[in-house]
Amino acid sequence: MHESLEKNLLVVDLRSAVQFKSGHIKGAVNKKFEDLPAWFEAGIKPFEYDKIIMVCDDGQLSSYTTCLLRLMGYGNVFAMRWGMSSWNNKFAQEGWLKGISGKYVVQLETKVNERPVSTGMPSLGTGLTSGAEIGTARFKKLFAEGSSKIQITADEVFANTQSYFIINLERKDKYEDGHIPGAIRYKPDATLGFTEEMASVPSDKTVVIYCGTGHNSAFATAYFRLFGYDARTLRNGNNSFMYDKMVAQKTALSWLPFSAADVNDFAVVK
Repeated sequence: MHESLEKNLLVVDLRSAVQFKSGHIKGAVNKKFEDLPAWFEAGIKPFEYDKIIMVCDDGQLSSYTTCLLRLMGYGNVFAMRWGMSSWNNKFAQEGWLKGISGKYVVQLETKVNERPVSTGMPSLGTGLTSGAEIGTARFKKLFAEGSSKIQITADEVFANTQSYFIINLERKDKYEDGHIPGAIRYKPDATLGFTEEMASVPSDKTVVIYCGTGHNSAFATAYFRLFGYDARTLRNGNNSFMYDKMVAQKTALSWLPFSAADVNDFAVVK
C-alpha cells in the first residue's frame, strides 16, 4: 500500500485517538468503528476513491469492518494485512510481536471432529419482513454494539475449550496436523452463504472462529454476527498458540507466521 499513497485512496485509521496521535499514516483519517455507517453515507462520497483502506493495530478489526462494509455494498473497501504492525517496527513491538506464542502447542489434537446436524439458524427478531430492511437493521445493530466483543484470546479459549463451538478455517492438511481440541473444520468458501452449512453451527454457544492470522476469521466473524451468532475471532489466529510449529512448518504447510520480515520502516506522522 505504501507505493500507492499518492494515488486515489483513502486510509481510515480505526485505532483510538491516543494511538492515532502517537503516529499514523500520512493522510489517514481517524474514525470510530461505531461512526462509520453515518460517515460513509453523509461524510464522504465513498465511490470517488479507487480504494478505501481500513487500518487498525493488528489488522483484525479492520478485516471485520471491511467485511461489514463490503456486505453493505462498498466494494472498494480493503483491510491492510497485519495492521500498523506491518507499517513500522514501533507498532509491531506494541502489537503483533506481543501476540505471538507457542505455549499451547502441546494441547493440540489431530482427531477429526464431525460437524453436528443442522438445527437451524438464530432468530433475528427484527420484526421486519424484507431482506433489505432486515439487513439494514442488522448492520445498524452491529455497528452500534461496537467492537469490544468481536475478539477472544487463546488464553480464554484454552482455559475451557468445551465452553465454545470452535470453527477452524484452515486447509484439511493443516487441520489434521493439529488443531484446538474440539475444533471442527469448515471451508470458508463452502460455508458462508449456504444455509445448511451455517445451520449446523449452534446458536446457543459462543462461536470461536480461527485461521492462521485472524484476518480470514475476522471476515467470517462479521458474517456470522450479521446472522445473529455470538461469534468471536481468535486474536492473532494460530500465531497466538502454535507459533513455533508454524515457523518450523512454514514451507511444508504454507503457514504465515508473523516475523520481522513482515515489518517495514515506513514513516508516520503525528
